[in-house]
Amino acid sequence: MYEDNQNDITRLVVRSAQLLLAYGAESDLVEELSQRLGKALGLASVELSISSNALVLTSLVHGRCITTTRRIRAHGINMMVVCELQRICILTEKGIYGANEVRRRLARVEPKTYPAKVVIPVVALSCASFCHLFGGDFMACVLTFIASSVGMGVRLFLAKRHFNLLINFAITAFVTNVIAQLGYVYPVSETPQITLAASVLMLVPGFPLINAISDMVKGHINVGISRWGNASLLTLASVIGITIAMQLGGIF
Repeated sequence: MYEDNQNDITRLVVRSAQLLLAYGAESDLVEELSQRLGKALGLASVELSISSNALVLTSLVHGRCITTTRRIRAHGINMMVVCELQRICILTEKGIYGANEVRRRLARVEPKTYPAKVVIPVVALSCASFCHLFGGDFMACVLTFIASSVGMGVRLFLAKRHFNLLINFAITAFVTNVIAQLGYVYPVSETPQITLAASVLMLVPGFPLINAISDMVKGHINVGISRWGNASLLTLASVIGITIAMQLGGIF
């Protein structure tokens, strides 16, 4: 393998790893796919070191090493991107894709999201379902649906305008909780406290917490602690928003 070819393939592999980390893949999967893609494209071995906001990749061919570093900027969780990168790796291993095709495919990888008119009612329905499971009456479920719908709308509005994620969670929690308190202002439900709890469940950072635990269990302690800390900050931001809303509403 010529030096230029090794450089090009190394860039392809590190770009793939960078996208995987940016869109929420766990560290073990990033290492596995990077090694598989590199070997499928002709590298003898691929070594990867992942930290909280950067990765270092070294490729080896005929005793010649190339090391490159990339910064990781989180773009939110998007499993469509992760699945597309897995598909590229599998087709490369089967010999269907070569280096040029992998380059074109990586350049065209873009996150796909569902429209707000689909996301908002589905998320609100899930929160209302939790309200029902927790023992809330019918009106509590209706109020939970309304509060979660408005809260999710606010969350998407702020995300579209690139607000800091912590501020986004705090404001979303505040607005959602203020609307959920209508169950106390107007006696339409006998279980208004369940509405308060269920309407903000959409803010639980479940996926980051799962990834954090998975990384720590599989030996990626630093990355796992970083993800755990990020998820904890999101939870704290939500708690701050809820607390302010409850203080203003006199719930305490």
